Amino acid sequence: GPQPSLSGSEGDLLFLLDSSGSVSNYEFSKVKEFIWDLIRPFPFGPNDVQTSIIHISTAPTMEFPFDRYLSSGTVQQAIRDTQQLMGDTNTGKALSYAKEKLFSDEAGARPDVPKVLVWVTDGFSTDDISEPMQLLKDMGVTVFIVSTGRGNYLELSAAASQPPEKHLHFVDVDDLPIITKELRDAIADAIQANRLHAVDVTSSSFRLVWPKVLSQETGYYTLEYSPAEHPSRKRTKQVPGDHTTLVLSDLAPETTYQVALIPESNVRYVPPQSTRVTTLAEEISPARVLISEPGPHGFHVSWAPTPGSVAAYRVLYGPLPGNAAELLEVDGTRNGTAVRDLAPNTTYLVTVTALYRSGAEKSLSAKACTREESSAVRHLRLESVGPNAVKASWAPADGKVLGYRVRCRRPSGASSLLSVPPRTLSVLLTEAAAAGAASRVCVQPVYGSQPGKDLCRALHVRPGERGRDGA
Repeated sequence: GPQPSLSGSEGDLLFLLDSSGSVSNYEFSKVKEFIWDLIRPFPFGPNDVQTSIIHISTAPTMEFPFDRYLSSGTVQQAIRDTQQLMGDTNTGKALSYAKEKLFSDEAGARPDVPKVLVWVTDGFSTDDISEPMQLLKDMGVTVFIVSTGRGNYLELSAAASQPPEKHLHFVDVDDLPIITKELRDAIADAIQANRLHAVDVTSSSFRLVWPKVLSQETGYYTLEYSPAEHPSRKRTKQVPGDHTTLVLSDLAPETTYQVALIPESNVRYVPPQSTRVTTLAEEISPARVLISEPGPHGFHVSWAPTPGSVAAYRVLYGPLPGNAAELLEVDGTRNGTAVRDLAPNTTYLVTVTALYRSGAEKSLSAKACTREESSAVRHLRLESVGPNAVKASWAPADGKVLGYRVRCRRPSGASSLLSVPPRTLSVLLTEAAAAGAASRVCVQPVYGSQPGKDLCRALHVRPGERGRDGA
């Protein structure tokens, strides 16, 4: 249906589009529909919104520069015409390329307008994204991330602008329309060029952004801010005239601040601008504890969020049932640690405690299970007992074996698979080998949580041969 126009918007809006082979043609087409619908209400033009698309592939590719299509109709047609490139998912390279193009005249970018990056991803990348993404945010780019459900939450929440609940969305590709209005409104907030506004709001800080109305030569800004309920606590900062952004920190959580930006011009009168910003509730860490990379003797523990008010974390872990426990000390800036030297096939209780600089503590627990320790069978022996029959025998594997899988791969025809109980250590394989051909026999132990390593031997029967040991 018709969308209301988002007048008063001016900014460079860049879409980072996963065009690699990890995305199906169907997913790619649905993402194009989503982008087309997302930008419909925006006005396009040299004094309004400009947009561009960069493909994530083996090498980053710009679909079109910011200043090529300057009407809603031409932009929408260009999106429809966009074709998938395939290749690798080198997102880090694409982000570095995006940083260059967001600020380049060659790509049609404008120097004094808000910059917004919308990264639509299936959650997979073959290279590092943390450093190039941080460089973009350090230069004032607002980063929105839309993951179609398979991304790592901790990695993506760190990559998106803060707070993640406003800038990070997880949604199935078929459900993208559900988030369209919410994301569109958030983008509009970020590119309001004609007023003072806040981005990257946290419990203790936010970044102010305003249009450029002064220069270093024509004056400076006086910035005043105070809690709305306590105007007497007003603080004042002087900001150089060539600045268009400033971070206010050391703020109280869940507090509404009244902010006024007063241009002090020596050329002409410029009216003040004001806004109200409410900080978020103080982040409670850990709000979630995740267990990953389980093995027979260890696993990885991670948690989120990691607010700056946490001095350190304690990770306490011990087997269940039991009273024994070990303790790890982790720096407050880290969000995970490896736990090692554990017993296989054991359930552990893991408790992560945040030690706040204020002296407060917050704990959260999770259960983790190590895998069974698997091994391979030993001394696999193959013996021909007839023209096309083979007896396979082996020594038992270590650990609690639930059984064995015996697979015979023939040079032609279908392979065969036998499952035998744990005390059976030999089987007779008929039609295992034909004269002049080679077959391969593999025996694999089966454990409760994962298969063990298989051991294979080749059997080759020469014409006229009655029996042969293939071990």
